[in-house]
Amino acid sequence: MSSTGECFDIGRATRQALHEFERRQQIFAKEHDISLDEIDHIDDSSLLKNFDTNCGSSREAGNGALMRLAPVPLFFYRDPEKAVHYSGESCRITHGNEKAYDACRYYGALIAAAVRGESKEALMSPEFYDKHRQWFGKEPLHDDVEVVAKGSYRKMGGYDDGIRGKGYIVAALEAALWAFWADENSFEKGALLAVNLGDDADTTATIYGQLAGACYGYNALPKNWVHQVYAKRFIEYLSKWIVHEGDSFSKSIP
Repeated sequence: MSSTGECFDIGRATRQALHEFERRQQIFAKEHDISLDEIDHIDDSSLLKNFDTNCGSSREAGNGALMRLAPVPLFFYRDPEKAVHYSGESCRITHGNEKAYDACRYYGALIAAAVRGESKEALMSPEFYDKHRQWFGKEPLHDDVEVVAKGSYRKMGGYDDGIRGKGYIVAALEAALWAFWADENSFEKGALLAVNLGDDADTTATIYGQLAGACYGYNALPKNWVHQVYAKRFIEYLSKWIVHEGDSFSKSIP
């Protein structure tokens, strides 16, 4: 998926989690007499349930887990409770902090709601979390994430009023939601608002784009931007495959 064919600019938390995953694989392979050549291709569920894939440190609350979130709620949106649950679980693979977990659960709920056809007004409502509380099960959001959910991003001055596109996940969540709130229903304007906050600009815009894309739809994307996307056709096919597989999965559950 890299535009250069090689991984570049990987986040510290993700790099550390990958190293930890590899370390656990080697231990697991030795304990179960599995060759390293086979360890990436295990399909035995009885074995897999004994392997802990949550490799993120509890100290890690960076924005990396949030920027890659969209495929999860896109797959599970037909079952919002699962969309929220697995949005959080996807975070723990690389980021184990509670705030990161809950930021992903909340944003996953927003994306799922958008794909299900809820209006932007409903998504931006300070009451969204309360109205969809059943989606979150018995685990309430962390206080810092709930403050954002209640509308802390509603600041007319944006950067001048303290909105920052930082690496800290709660700040990144707030910044992306500010851009969505202030974009006047224009994906292009919102993406530029996110980027022009500076700091971790590409990640802020990526987080913004997931929710804005789910809400506004593919046809609302600036065509001159879309035409320049690397591996555009592959990404389109992959997106359709995620939706198709999610539909098949939902129909397989009684």
